[in-house]
Amino acid sequence: MNAHPMHPFLTRAATAAAGVAAAVPADQPLDAPTPCAEFDTRALINHWVLYTSHGLEHRARRVELPEELGSRDFAADADWRPAYAAQLERAVAAWADPAVWEGDVDLGGAPVPAVGIARMLILELLLHGWDVARATGGRIEVDEELALLVGEIVAENAELYRRYAGFAESVALPEDAGAWDRALAASGRDPHWKA
Repeated sequence: MNAHPMHPFLTRAATAAAGVAAAVPADQPLDAPTPCAEFDTRALINHWVLYTSHGLEHRARRVELPEELGSRDFAADADWRPAYAAQLERAVAAWADPAVWEGDVDLGGAPVPAVGIARMLILELLLHGWDVARATGGRIEVDEELALLVGEIVAENAELYRRYAGFAESVALPEDAGAWDRALAASGRDPHWKA
């Protein structure tokens, strides 16, 4: 069974996200600001963990997220970091079957191609991973190929995300900016943001 060509990218994005989570300090103030103005650190971590690990697995399996997960405070658990990494592994494994990438995923009455869902979740893993890293004094490891893919996915979805306030307006950068900074800026993030 050959994996879908996007699966290795999903795997690398999940690995990068798990690395960010592992580096969040145990004494991180959860009310600290983040690059996402509407989220403090607690809300950002909870959103990120919910949608990029549990949501990623549930989308692959075509089942709804339980309400209990939607209201859970993952950041309050002392072991949320390894729990997130383990859940990411389960989620990535759920996408290993090429058949999962076929057809649509129902998002509450709006069917979306499974490949499109996976691409948007790669975006969530890495962009919110950067948000968490920036807010907590860490960094995210995104290779050039992955950065270029994120830039491509941002360009494909920017209009939709802006319509629903998921992205701010793009940020101006120097012409020699790298692919990752360009992807961040196109999503409305300032690559030089500091808490």
